[in-house]
Amino acid sequence: MPIARPLPGQTLIAPSLLSANFARLGEDVEKVTAAGADWLHVDVMDGRFVPNITIGQPVVAALKKVARVPLDVHLMIVEPERYIDSFIDAGAEVVTVHVEASTHLHRTLQAIRARGVLAGVSLNPHTPPEAVEWVLDSCDLVLVMSVNPGFGGQSFIPSALRKMEWFANHASRHNLDYIIEVDGGVNTDNIASIAAAGASVCVAGNAVFSTPDWGATIDLLKQRAAGGKVK
Repeated sequence: MPIARPLPGQTLIAPSLLSANFARLGEDVEKVTAAGADWLHVDVMDGRFVPNITIGQPVVAALKKVARVPLDVHLMIVEPERYIDSFIDAGAEVVTVHVEASTHLHRTLQAIRARGVLAGVSLNPHTPPEAVEWVLDSCDLVLVMSVNPGFGGQSFIPSALRKMEWFANHASRHNLDYIIEVDGGVNTDNIASIAAAGASVCVAGNAVFSTPDWGATIDLLKQRAAGGKVK
């Protein structure tokens, strides 16, 4: 069954497990879900597309056993088409690939959709939105990187707001129904502007996991996002 999309005016919070404690990952997944996480963002890095190496299919499969919300798997890897099926088999319910890493992007997105999960495309900060214009009718989600991918704890790049606005305006003009997600530097101070720019799923790593009360932080993120939505 397809996962629930954000409702009109709603902002979902997807805590990034990159900022969780890997020594107790299952426990953190259960705690942050109980705290109000809507999705769980899983950053897969290969040491080639980005400098770091994180986790692979066995960890996603283990997370699936304890996760009670969708696993939002972000493939920051080269040749992502080689690994789509194995990550979906492991439990991914959203699979996002990078335009910069997928030579045959349209085919890759179609392959993800054919498995019955949400297909996403992501853009690095330097990549213009026009780079994916001709595949947007094959996307369920567009992930705007608001930091340079590969590391947690970076500051939000303000120009990402204009990119989100471009995608929101394009969807409205062409009657498209993709989700706009943003990843990188999201916090309680900037989430209202991010929501106003059109994002309806916000990835938050340090903004959640570095605070003493994850539930209070997620609630505050949602409240401030709601304040930024156009009434």
